[in-house]
Amino acid sequence: MDSLKPKPDTNHLLSDLQSIRDLLDEDSLPPLLTEALDADDIPLLSEIVPGDEEEEEEAEPLPAAPPPRLEQNLRAEAQSILQEVVDDFVPQIEAELKRRLEARLGLLLVARKP
Repeated sequence: MDSLKPKPDTNHLLSDLQSIRDLLDEDSLPPLLTEALDADDIPLLSEIVPGDEEEEEEAEPLPAAPPPRLEQNLRAEAQSILQEVVDDFVPQIEAELKRRLEARLGLLLVARKP
């Protein structure tokens, strides 16, 4: 059987729409198609889209390249950090290599025995 659902209360929706309508100012609304416009009321494209001159003035200059000495210091510091990481992991890598070599050597020696 069809169950009839009660209609939701729409009074609050109407009041919300009315308050939105009240917030909108008639001056801020665009003109209707039936209203006549003066030629001065229509903006030109050049008034809306900035020209090349304005873009060039607003563009920020590219940051200057770091001085050679600063660049050398940064590269040396990066190399130092890289070396520290390598030094930290070398013992782990050596231990893993030894473990794998011993395991492989054990397999080879077992396979070679007659």
